[in-house]
Amino acid sequence: MSGLQVEGLKKHFTIGGGFLGGKARTVRAVENVSLSVAPGSSVGLVGESGCGKSTASRAILRLEEPTAGRVTFDGIDVASASPAEMRRLRQRMQFIFQDPYASLNSRRSIRRTLEEPLKVHGIGDPAERRARAEAILSEVGLPRDAMDRFPHEFSGGQRQRIGIARALVLEPDLVVADEPVSALDVSVQAQILRLLDDLREKRTLSFLFVSHDLGVIRHFCDTTCVMYLGHVVESGPTQEIMDDPAHPYTVLLRQSSPIPDPANRVDPPRIAGETPSPANPPSGCPFHTRCPRAMAECRESMPAAKEIAPGRQVACHLF
Repeated sequence: MSGLQVEGLKKHFTIGGGFLGGKARTVRAVENVSLSVAPGSSVGLVGESGCGKSTASRAILRLEEPTAGRVTFDGIDVASASPAEMRRLRQRMQFIFQDPYASLNSRRSIRRTLEEPLKVHGIGDPAERRARAEAILSEVGLPRDAMDRFPHEFSGGQRQRIGIARALVLEPDLVVADEPVSALDVSVQAQILRLLDDLREKRTLSFLFVSHDLGVIRHFCDTTCVMYLGHVVESGPTQEIMDDPAHPYTVLLRQSSPIPDPANRVDPPRIAGETPSPANPPSGCPFHTRCPRAMAECRESMPAAKEIAPGRQVACHLF
């Protein structure tokens, strides 16, 4: 199957032990995540901070080595790809980072930032690389004279435009965007989302879009995967999940989302308790310690994902 396919992805980290002493512990940051991103579609990963969504996105592109699971892109096994194969895949799969300033080299001009990936991948001669860099910079809404300036000379929104240009200069098929607007003011967020919308339509891009903001996910994504403590607890068409959430966690997440209309604004309910540590996850369903509808079965066994409607899956013993 074409596009991105993720099956049973796991990413564990070991903390403690070694020369620092203490007992080594395993942090289960991502547990059995499965999803697919069809060509030209946009899939959202949403959940509270620490749910594992950013780690999952990085493991999918092998910016973090997966612990287990299978990731394929257009039938190519990403996890077992050789360095040469991975270089070719890198050209087709690009990443937009949350913090545009930290992701840009402060000592490099924007010209060098945009031309360097082309040089690494052996694309064009110097004149062609310059022309391509200037074209993508214009496409993201920055003037040509920005080419010879440095990151500190730009605003946060402009730096994120540069980060988007760097991701797209190689003309990828898939873009993984990790909270690309969360560090920006609300008005600038809207501008960047409109830019990404335009680029997606113009270039027929596929997106895996990571965010904690349900409003952003509703606006940008065709399909949504809701994550909690490393697990996907609900997935399906974005509009259906936003209008009629099924998993108790998704219900509470939706209810706690801010309402922009002052006339309808009420104090949102808070999800009870604290998120358990992924180094010491609860037995059974990972959400049962905070779930208002938890049953004995929830404490004892992990619920399997069940299809409750075409293209709609929920991992919950209530279904």
